[in-house]
Amino acid sequence: MSLLFGIERCKMDSNGRFKLPVALKKQLGAEDNRFVIRRSIYADCLELWTFASFEAEVALLTKELNRYKKEDLDLLRRLVRCNVIEIDTNDRLLIPSEQKDCLKAAKDIVLQSVGRFIEIWDFNTYNKMDTNSEDFASLVNERLGDFRNNDDDTAR
Repeated sequence: MSLLFGIERCKMDSNGRFKLPVALKKQLGAEDNRFVIRRSIYADCLELWTFASFEAEVALLTKELNRYKKEDLDLLRRLVRCNVIEIDTNDRLLIPSEQKDCLKAAKDIVLQSVGRFIEIWDFNTYNKMDTNSEDFASLVNERLGDFRNNDDDTAR
């Protein structure tokens, strides 16, 4: 699967359904209509993966983790705790009840692409994230300041 780009605001109905925005659907192309949804590891949001991307992620995890070591099995179990969902004929996705509470009964949600998956945020929680540009610039400098461009081996 290719990378996904974009931020979209959506409405979620009382059943937990929302319409997949056209801009994101076009990027998915004619891929499988199955998706995987799980709670984020680091934030109070959900992650929406295409089935193929999540399958590749799990293959990588099972290759790296030893399921005969308790710590690895516990980690694997937590990382693959998810639900498979399908897009319906009206281009809607249904968030399972086990995961809906993460969005705090939101009617407004934000879909934020993060490379190979999309984060699903409660609109209010998303808007409260730290947006201090000075802190962000410092973080970029700290983490990526010595980043090398793969196109040419010169430091940025």
